[in-house]
Amino acid sequence: MTRRYANMDGSVPDNGFGDVLKWQVLDRIAGRKRDRGGPFVTPRRDNDGAAVAADRPSLTWVGHASLLLRLGGSLIATDPVFASRMGPRRRLTPPGVPPSRIPAVDIVTVSHSHYDHLDLPSLRHLASRGSPRFVVPTDCGEILRASGIDEVVELGWWESIEIGAVRVTCVPAQHWSMRVPWDRNARLWGGFVYESADGVAYHAGDTAFSEQVFRAIADRFPRIDWAMLPIGAYDPTWFMAAQHMGPEDAGRAWAILGARNLVAMHWGTFKLTDEPVGEPPIRMRRWFADHGHPEDRLWVLDVGETRDLRLP
Repeated sequence: MTRRYANMDGSVPDNGFGDVLKWQVLDRIAGRKRDRGGPFVTPRRDNDGAAVAADRPSLTWVGHASLLLRLGGSLIATDPVFASRMGPRRRLTPPGVPPSRIPAVDIVTVSHSHYDHLDLPSLRHLASRGSPRFVVPTDCGEILRASGIDEVVELGWWESIEIGAVRVTCVPAQHWSMRVPWDRNARLWGGFVYESADGVAYHAGDTAFSEQVFRAIADRFPRIDWAMLPIGAYDPTWFMAAQHMGPEDAGRAWAILGARNLVAMHWGTFKLTDEPVGEPPIRMRRWFADHGHPEDRLWVLDVGETRDLRLP
């Protein structure tokens, strides 16, 4: 691989081994790593998949960046990860819907190649239970094909495909990619917009805050009903701000997008960074209150919770 991708502004996060060492070792020695906080159990609801299978528009949080959307008569899975561990990090709560109870999926989107978003066993499981189309950013497809998944479509930023009654568009994100040390930024990353007669949803994937990115998306998609935005994995900010958003930046992104609802994701499933596990939704709710936004526009779901997407 010789091609290397960059963000819209030309940047890529350049944290190297020395930065990881500073974060994981030196910050701890110097007492700069934050306390994990008190005991916290991520809220969870039992979900046997019946609500997901129902023939009505819905959204279900499976955990992390994994959601199930039923739009336009299709069932869509975003960044499906059912793994019990992510490297040394154990999953804090089981998938919101047991993988064996997830109905046959029509569309699977994967935002980028990082392992906590592209989990091959989870993708193979969904492929074995139906005939989904897998939609990924450019140059990510070979990872799936090498694993035996053939129904793969690769899209560049702003490229679209129509699957059934849903139009899926890959959009920019402010992030980076790496699967192994020698493929750093050799595969594109992004988010996805799903347009249907039932409404328009946007899944940001992994992203830092970028006014340029979110304004570009808002210009092309003046209607977004549900913006699924990451609110966790932000501390320490000196290390994470170039690749992840905190709650306040997620709020700013939501405002720029002009989206109707903010659906919080990317928190409470894996302890990837230093903030206390339960802090992101507290800060997200505080931001909404401080800025006078209606609280019903913020969706902080329990893992396993299904919400009706039928618009008034």
